[in-house]
Amino acid sequence: MTPTLRAGIIGTGFMGAVHSHAVRAAGSAISAVAGSSQASAEAAAAKLGALTAAGSAEELIARDDVDVVHICTPNATHADLARKAIAAGKAVICEKPLATSVEDARELSGLADQAGVVAAVPFVYRFYPAVREARDRIRAGEAGRLWLLHGSYLQDWLAGAEATNWRVDSQLGGASRAFGDIGVHWCDLMEFTTGHRITRLMARTSRAYEQRETGGSLSPVATEDGATLLFETDRGATGSLVVSQVSPGRKNRLWFSFDGTEASFSFNQERPDTLQIGRTDSSTDIPVGPQTLSTPGGRRYAMLPPGHPQGYQDSFNAFVADTYAAVQGQEREGLPTFRDGLRAALLTDAVVTSAAQQSWVDVPGTGNTLDPFKSSPAVERQKQ
Repeated sequence: MTPTLRAGIIGTGFMGAVHSHAVRAAGSAISAVAGSSQASAEAAAAKLGALTAAGSAEELIARDDVDVVHICTPNATHADLARKAIAAGKAVICEKPLATSVEDARELSGLADQAGVVAAVPFVYRFYPAVREARDRIRAGEAGRLWLLHGSYLQDWLAGAEATNWRVDSQLGGASRAFGDIGVHWCDLMEFTTGHRITRLMARTSRAYEQRETGGSLSPVATEDGATLLFETDRGATGSLVVSQVSPGRKNRLWFSFDGTEASFSFNQERPDTLQIGRTDSSTDIPVGPQTLSTPGGRRYAMLPPGHPQGYQDSFNAFVADTYAAVQGQEREGLPTFRDGLRAALLTDAVVTSAAQQSWVDVPGTGNTLDPFKSSPAVERQKQ
């Protein structure tokens, strides 16, 4: 019998709670949690169902009863913690961005491969059944030739100058906020679903507020509230993306339309129970469920009958379950790894550069054109 994996969660905020739910859904235990202080760790241990509170992140990583380290801390701390976890031989799930610089992301991707550990980044929108259904149908040729890839990712949690968060601080969150935080999710989803890769882009960033309230006073804002992109892909398509964290009424609206010569595929994350397929003679809304989806990918992740929507936490649960299966030597197609985290860092750097230069810029590749999961030395080593 394969032993149950044991998790250690670093970070006590919203994402730490999301990770804890997913760990339990995978049938695993949370051995320890670490926070910014012993007090915060102890409070989180009770809330998240951890067996104990670790005195520090380093103490948690070193524990013998932690097999998988979950990094759910502010962005600027990710690279250092991921290095330490890899050096300890632990499997790692690191929140995105993997790192706030391309150099760190590239180093971490290489270190994970060299160490032979499973290292994943939660690009969890890949795990919606409707997305997997669209991917399988596009790969089967139902769309024809994809030529226009467009969409948006809109939120409103930073609407209002009084709204703030550590992500607004470029020292903690990185040089890009709106794109680096949520735009990379859309780009990952587009590339994963269509098989296209962005090769060139033109970006503009903007702010709704030049100052935000911090500690009772207004402070200048260095990061963007929104971004708009035009891009080209390696397979001859063009596309556009609008990203905003200040769009009132849009809570978490990740929407795409991938348009081919024969059909278009559209999905809205705020209504995840439907995949829309458009053709010149019809438009079909397919309800999500194991009885209504037709492809292996769609059916694999559809756990409930149609009319019972699966949402963000369900997709996160599926991501963690697949990661844990990979740690135990099982192959899981489409698992997002540190190489995908590097890809996100390259795209973010291109957006920042393009916005600063007001010009088109090229987006380099990650150095490996194969499926990142299937080519991972960690997976092959786990199978042996």
